[in-house]
Amino acid sequence: MSEKIRVAVVYGGRSSEHSVSCISAGAIMKHLDPAKYTVVPIGITKDGQWTPGTMEGLEIVDGVLPEVTMGDELALSLNPETKGRFHNVTQHSHFAEVDVIIPVLHGPYGEDGTVQGLFELSDIPYVGAGVLASSAGMDKEFTKKLLTAEGLPVAPEVILKGRTELSADEKAQLGLPVFVKPARGGSSIGVSKVTDWAEFSRAVEVAFESDNKVLVEPEIVGAEVEIGVLEYADGSVIASVPAQLNGIEEAEEGFYDFDAKYIDEGVSAQIPAPLDPDLIQTLRETAVSAFRALGCEGLSRVDFFVTKDAFYINEINTFPGFTPISMYPQVLAATGVDYAALLDALIEGAMARA
Repeated sequence: MSEKIRVAVVYGGRSSEHSVSCISAGAIMKHLDPAKYTVVPIGITKDGQWTPGTMEGLEIVDGVLPEVTMGDELALSLNPETKGRFHNVTQHSHFAEVDVIIPVLHGPYGEDGTVQGLFELSDIPYVGAGVLASSAGMDKEFTKKLLTAEGLPVAPEVILKGRTELSADEKAQLGLPVFVKPARGGSSIGVSKVTDWAEFSRAVEVAFESDNKVLVEPEIVGAEVEIGVLEYADGSVIASVPAQLNGIEEAEEGFYDFDAKYIDEGVSAQIPAPLDPDLIQTLRETAVSAFRALGCEGLSRVDFFVTKDAFYINEINTFPGFTPISMYPQVLAATGVDYAALLDALIEGAMARA
């Protein structure tokens, strides 16, 4: 029997999506085949300290979100000669050595190219996009610029940086309602729907609490559709069947906010989406084009707005959620790639690209 692959699952982190990362990691570790893999959980606390993780207790319990608690301090070797080696700083001892890393990190300091740069320095294989694609995918302004350069459809937006107000012309261009969101955030944290300009200043304040750059986008009335993209070790790329989100208008905030995604049960998904087959094919092809436009690797989830006569790419997630109710593993499963096979493909791809 061949030796098991040693997989470090890194989760938590400094972003506002810390708890979502914990939940995603818990689900991933439960689906890694113990006959193939030795799992090494690595937690990152909310203040950025690396510590031994756990495979248990990474769920929402009675509305309480999971969080990494600090134990001994760990450090990853940056020497390519000892790549994949974790040192216990507290005990001055060897902790573990791994073959590949799954960075189950959402948001800044994890999905934005920072930790990917760390892994590049270490020369350790890792799942997901590299430094540039991760950074561009995290920053919605530059995501749109790259997609627009490829001729892909995106919604209009106004960027607020160093200012907090819109001009009269910008207000007229956008209309109402608008969505105000951090430019580099996720899980709808810091996002507000504004239906009256009197509410705008407060919404901008909330968004600026998460980022120093804010996007203002018009509401696009239509279906919210999500498609998963998966790259195999041989370089071939597939797009999943689409999921259509239903019940969003009943969510408390009137959009697919954090609670609607992870806590409440009012929003459901129809998989595959009840769309015209030709439109579905176009959306799947566009999702792959978006994946390639940003230079992604391994995986992504591409989110669309589909109106009566057009569609727009809303955003691309270079490491989408892997919680038990997340869309990415669900749409891949509906396409014939179950959770365990999905993880196999991602690990194989990461090791093949190294």
